[in-house]
Amino acid sequence: MCQISIRIPDAVMYDTHMSEEEAAAFARCMVAVGYYTQNNVSIGYCAQIAGMTEEEFIKYLGKRKVSIFQFDNKAEFLEELENA
Repeated sequence: MCQISIRIPDAVMYDTHMSEEEAAAFARCMVAVGYYTQNNVSIGYCAQIAGMTEEEFIKYLGKRKVSIFQFDNKAEFLEELENA
């Protein structure tokens, strides 16, 4: 398992009113969303990165308007919709 450390300026912590724990949780979630949207990493792995269950991560994505449904084109979407 890889562990990454980042530095957040004290001014950012002050401005956002986040504790270190809240900032760490926020960073984990943002990394997980980035991996999911940019690198096609699975929901399961991204949920682990975020420290959530898969269901919690899916809801988190929904709150941020990130769809879990990814289609290459309209025809693929319509085919899936027809098969539902």
